[in-house]
Order: sequence, then structure tokens, then C-alpha cells
Amino acid sequence: MMKHTVVAVAALLAAIAPAAARDLTVVSWGGVFQDAQREVYFDPFREETGIPLAEDSWDGGIGVLRTKIEAGDANNWDVVEVEAEEEALGCEEGLFEVIDPALVGGVDQYIEGSVTECGVPANIAAIVAAYDGAVFPEGPQSWADVFDTAKYPGKRAFRSGPKMNLEFALMADGVAPADVYTVLSTPEGVDRAFAKLDSIKDDIVWWTSGNQPMQLLGSGEVAFTTTYNGRVAAANLENSRDFRIMWEGGALNVDSWVILRGSPNKDNAIKLLDFLGRADRQVEWPSKLGYGVGNVEAQAQLPAELAETLPTSPEHLEAGIKIDANFWIRNIDALNERFASWSSQ
Repeated sequence: MMKHTVVAVAALLAAIAPAAARDLTVVSWGGVFQDAQREVYFDPFREETGIPLAEDSWDGGIGVLRTKIEAGDANNWDVVEVEAEEEALGCEEGLFEVIDPALVGGVDQYIEGSVTECGVPANIAAIVAAYDGAVFPEGPQSWADVFDTAKYPGKRAFRSGPKMNLEFALMADGVAPADVYTVLSTPEGVDRAFAKLDSIKDDIVWWTSGNQPMQLLGSGEVAFTTTYNGRVAAANLENSRDFRIMWEGGALNVDSWVILRGSPNKDNAIKLLDFLGRADRQVEWPSKLGYGVGNVEAQAQLPAELAETLPTSPEHLEAGIKIDANFWIRNIDALNERFASWSSQ
């Protein structure tokens, strides 16, 4: 009887081992962005802690995270970098673990308001318009210019989906940055934004992954593209180009690190988050791709000439808008549906 019991227990342990024994996995945006994260964060974490760390990449979307959670033990993700509305909605839906700030450096370590119940700041970026200075030495000065295909001939590359495209369209139509979400919260405002997009629909190329915008711009397929500010710096560095940023009306986006609910590696995931948030790690991040950081000590240590080029500089903050995560939580499903219908026509 004892022999049979031992065999049964051994079989049970073997059956559950793959779910419990897999490596801690971190998920980010891929490409040069994740290459830089590997250099600044992931490889040093592996070396300092000895904890195996696997990587994956994704292109965003709350539906992807819902599917991962529904997969149960088949889910192979632990720590994921998410955008603001994904963090807020996912936390509300119970997709993420609640994080004790004391275990990841404490609330005071980060910029005010950036630590949430389920997330700590990962990256501060601006979604901007980029162009080739060799083609347009003067360049666009506003979203109205970006939408002006007579003044600036050529295709425009926009991220597929309604988020930020509707905001940019309203600014192109004359809405002040401070009023964008007030206008967009009305049916008339949504109609106005889609009408503005419709005015250049034939000249839009849609991108779906972070690597595509600068590839499209570099090949000459498009005249302008929306992109993350750091992708511009990386492309210039790698390819000796003169790609430039239009900061006017840029959208500030704070990404967060979250831990997916039920992670079998939660303890090590917390250790990773604590490591990622340290000042000695984050101070190295802005020089790689031109993105801002959430650690206040790291921000204070940055050279002035670097700090003023970041999306977190006072000048760039004043010129742009902050993405309203609460607006997108309330409206994402309806606007995704409308965008899909509009773009397919």
C-alpha cells in the first residue's frame, strides 16, 4: 500500500512540476527597447541574483492579458510591462497581483502618483510625431501640419487603434491639448475626431509593433509617423539618420510593471520589481533611448543636458498632453469597435 502511495505522489508531483518549475518570465515591447532593457536591467538582475530570467515580448492589449489569465497553468508570463489603461483596467478586473510597495522600494522612491495598487513605474515615454530632417528641414510644428498632406506630401504611419489617434486628430482640428478629453467625452467630439482621420484616411499606413514606425520612415514609405520618442533616438544612433521629433502635442505615457495573477514565481517577481526600480539601475536608462524614469533619485542624478531632452523635461511636459487612462477604461471597447468598423470601410 505504501509503495502505491509513494508512486501516486511521485506521479502527481511530476504532473504539476512544469507549472511550478518554469523560469521567471518578463514581458516587454521587444526590439531595440527590450534590447536596452536587457542591458540595463535584465542581464544585471541575472548576474546579481542568479535567478534565471526568461523573456518574451508583446504588442499590448487588455484582451491578451485576459486570455493569459484564463489559460491558468498554461500561462507562461509573470512580469509584464503594460500601458496606463491596461494597468488600471487589469487591476480592477483582478488580472494582476496586488503589490506591497514596501517590498519594491516604497512609494516615496517613485514620482508622485506613479505607484498603484498593482503596478510600479517601468518607463515614461512620449508618443510623438517623427519625421526625416533630410526631407523636411523645417518639419511640422503642430498636428495640423501632420494632417496637412498638401503642405507635407506623403503617407502617415499611425498606430492601429483609436487610442492617441483620436486625440491627435482633435488637436489637428484645432482643439487645445487641455480640452482634448473634454471634447472626446462627447459623441460630437468622437465624430469630429473620426471625421478628421477620415480626411487623410487614404494616406494612412497602420503600424502594429514598436519596430515598424522607424522602419517605415527610414524606407521613405511614409513622410511622418507616430512613434515612441526613444525609438527615434535609437534609429538615429544605429543608422546615422537625421530623424527628428515634433514634441508639440506629444502624449505622455507612463508604463507600469505588473505581476499576472496566480504567478508561480511571485516571490522572484517581487525581487525583480525591486531591482528594476532601484536608482542605480534607472539612472542608466535615459541615456540608452531617451525615455524618462520613475525613480526620483535617479531623475535627480541625470546630467542637465540629458534631462532636458527627455519627455519629462518641463518644456516637453508643457507642450504635450497626458494620456487619460480613465477615459480609455470607460470607452476602449466601444471605440475599438467603432475604429474597427471605420478602418475596414
